[in-house]
Amino acid sequence: MSIPRTAALAALLLVAAAGCNRNKQDAILLANEGDKAMKGDIDAAIAKFDEATKLDPANHAIWNKLAQARWKKGDWAGTAAAFAGAIKAESDSTKDHKPTFANYFEGRGYALEQRATLKKEIEIKEAEEPYQKCVEIDPNYASCYFGLGNVYLGLDDEQKALDYYTRAIEHDPTQVMYYGPLAQLYLSLGYLKEGEDVLKAAKKYSKPDDPDPKNRQYMSTNCIRLANVMLQRGDLEGAAKELELSKSTAPGDSPEAVRVLYALGNVYADLNPPRKQDAIDNLKAFQTRVCSSAKKADYQVECNTINSRLAELDAPT
Repeated sequence: MSIPRTAALAALLLVAAAGCNRNKQDAILLANEGDKAMKGDIDAAIAKFDEATKLDPANHAIWNKLAQARWKKGDWAGTAAAFAGAIKAESDSTKDHKPTFANYFEGRGYALEQRATLKKEIEIKEAEEPYQKCVEIDPNYASCYFGLGNVYLGLDDEQKALDYYTRAIEHDPTQVMYYGPLAQLYLSLGYLKEGEDVLKAAKKYSKPDDPDPKNRQYMSTNCIRLANVMLQRGDLEGAAKELELSKSTAPGDSPEAVRVLYALGNVYADLNPPRKQDAIDNLKAFQTRVCSSAKKADYQVECNTINSRLAELDAPT
């Protein structure tokens, strides 16, 4: 006796559904294994997440895990592709096929930005669309405004860059990293007061004892910028105070920790009266750390002039 076609079709659908469910379950198990591998073997984690996305390409959370793993490795092309997978999977899961996860667009935008600025593989404009989509979905997403500021700065559209950097600060004024690029752009365009105002506003959220070294680095750089503004105004005492704060907050392995030694040494030497020993100590510290090392190539001007500066201070060279 033959099985009716409708019954046969139903049986096939049940088999397919069972297989589909097994794939989903296996994908979750692989993703869990990938989570454990993230603690010590990033390549193994990537392999697990990648296999899991093949078993269940509709699971946007697993695509996100793959994106985060590739991000951790610094694989920006892979990160951008994984976020694209997350965006598609999440969009397909909604009733009207419209994405709702702004953070996936932020991640893709950032990965594309890194491909453009670090790797020089693509044009910076490619990061514009995902960042724009991010703020369309969530108009309060500060980091996407900041990303757009970076994009428009790279496209030489200073007005849009000023606008989006400002919006980033308006939406999250606590992020110290947002202030520096806006201030630097104002200063580069000759708007000294506007740049100074931005740098002073950043101080409210800058903490010299911040446990995050990146935040201390942003603060240190902002202090150097503010010191330069004060030097242009002839305020050597004010510049010295800002550089002292920069020196005290800069992480020891950061470029700021090196740059500030030379700048502070010169400001101490130019004070009236000069703080000669402080000037000598800072200039010699710079000379020791830079001019006899591989870093010298990045500081040719400073290393070529430092001996004459020390001689002015009657310091042995």
